[in-house]
Amino acid sequence: MPRSVNSVASRARRKKLLKQAKGYFGRRKNVWTVAKNAVEKAMVYAYRDRKTKKRNFRALWIARINAGARLNGLSYSQFMGKAKANDIALNRKVLADLAMNHPNAFKAIVEKIK
Repeated sequence: MPRSVNSVASRARRKKLLKQAKGYFGRRKNVWTVAKNAVEKAMVYAYRDRKTKKRNFRALWIARINAGARLNGLSYSQFMGKAKANDIALNRKVLADLAMNHPNAFKAIVEKIK
């Protein structure tokens, strides 16, 4: 009995992976073994950096809130502590946007907290 190989599925799997490697430089885009390694590494980076992106944005928001709060005579930690105590339920993303793009609105929040 001849050996059975599922070449249809194998080819489909390889085509799928080479499609993911589209746009890569040199052999990474068209040589199966090289492309496989490149795509696997790219997937690892993508997974890791989805988490890192959240961290980076939070740090950016904190820096912007801190700058806005210091213009109004408070530090970041004082501002956030008083905001929590006064039941201001705005998250850091919104507060950072107010501090950067709408300083008068942010100042009104600071005055309400003080």
